Amino acid sequence: MASVQDLKRRVRSVRNTRKITKAMELVASARLRRAQTRIEAMRPYAETMRELIAGVGRASASVRGLPLLQQRDEVKTVAVIALTGDRGLAGPFNAQIIRRAFALERQLRGEGKEVRFIAVGKKGRSTFAFRHYETAGEYTGFTDRPAYADAQAIAHRVAELYVESEIDSALLVYNAFVSPLVQNVTEQELLPISADILETDEQERRDDAMRGDFIFEPEPEEILARLLPVYLETQVYRALLESAASEQGARMTAMRNASKNAGELIDALTLEMNRARQAEITQEILEVVAGAEASA
Repeated sequence: MASVQDLKRRVRSVRNTRKITKAMELVASARLRRAQTRIEAMRPYAETMRELIAGVGRASASVRGLPLLQQRDEVKTVAVIALTGDRGLAGPFNAQIIRRAFALERQLRGEGKEVRFIAVGKKGRSTFAFRHYETAGEYTGFTDRPAYADAQAIAHRVAELYVESEIDSALLVYNAFVSPLVQNVTEQELLPISADILETDEQERRDDAMRGDFIFEPEPEEILARLLPVYLETQVYRALLESAASEQGARMTAMRNASKNAGELIDALTLEMNRARQAEITQEILEVVAGAEASA
């Protein structure tokens, strides 16, 4: 049995650890609220962007020939963009993204396709480096607070690979935020951009007929050629915000569980320490009684 002093040191150590996990839980909670606010602010912009693209797309049928909308006859190379975090201590947040990325790789290679990884976050980058994977891009240092410029850099690299025919498709793998307790691993086809965004419903067509024809300056093709990269950036930015909120939710939950476990461990150690102290007192009493009897 451990001594009382050893148990006291262990209790003190666990209490200090609990203070740290409590502080990290509070920080993650505050950052989660900010991340949720950013997601809510992003949604109207994304919806307006989609409506704008659909409106321009209805003006000309030739816009479907734009590079980012073109479907390849044969998909030979797929880019997998894995959105992980820069830090750990977030439960399964990073591990489940990495597992899904490698599962996708096995599936795609089984179909005879080549896979190129793009790492977003230090955890993903370090895993790919440890396994000696050559990445087509690495982006780190911003995953907990992504800026639009970060999404622009990622989207520009992916679009560049696609336009230059180095890849034929791009899949985004990230944690979609549902609640602080639930983050769903999501796969999204980033490129080619689906032609569905050019479609419109019957009500919008009736509204267009009532408003009459529009004159576009410059031509619809040129406008859409500028809008599609922005739409791509918007999709990446939305995924980054979802991932950031998921990371903070996962970290908050993990730290809350760690604090709870620390409390249970403190209770168990305290009970053991009291038993050890009682055993020491009992032993001292027995020694005193034995000494008294011997002297008598």
